[in-house]
Amino acid sequence: MKIITISREFGSGGRKLGEAIAEHFGFDYYDREIITAIAKNQELEEAFVANIMDKSLKKTITRKFRANIDSENVAEISHQDLLIEEQRVLEEIAAKGRDCVIVGRHAEYRLRNFNPYRIFVCADLDARINNCLYYQETNGAETIKQIAKNIQKIDKIRSHNSFVVTGNEWGDPSNYDLVVNTTNWKEIEEMAPVIGGVAMKWFESQEI
Repeated sequence: MKIITISREFGSGGRKLGEAIAEHFGFDYYDREIITAIAKNQELEEAFVANIMDKSLKKTITRKFRANIDSENVAEISHQDLLIEEQRVLEEIAAKGRDCVIVGRHAEYRLRNFNPYRIFVCADLDARINNCLYYQETNGAETIKQIAKNIQKIDKIRSHNSFVVTGNEWGDPSNYDLVVNTTNWKEIEEMAPVIGGVAMKWFESQEI
């Protein structure tokens, strides 16, 4: 089984790259599907789950969550329940034994026992603004200034939440197998055969 995880700066095109890798190599693909599964399992509205999971995590969760993923006797229980369910969903995906690409959800750390190939996707701010416009992913922002502010806000939350869940610095190259800078790529999907090919070579090396 091969698992490729993709962490990404907002607007860097990590989702598009993940979709393209999965399509090119015939892998299963998981992104919003994880939120859908959590909502179904918890009998909640998908939009509600997405809203909660995208908020900044409270620091009170940090040590207790990492120390015992099954413990529910912690502060911020509603958010904690969703984190626990998210962990279950990720482990169920891995347990299927199928090759897959997983975007976000700190999967590079939370599925570390499955030895995933960990990719981090980044780009400079101007490129990310252009990507948001090109792929129509502006989150309701109407001006360049608003888009930039939105990008910085989301990145700040992702960085904070990554540290809360994993204890690692988000974007630190030492926490990934490959860092991809998409700044000068307009059609990010075109990178998929090469980036995915590197991952395939890495998986082969693990089997030796």
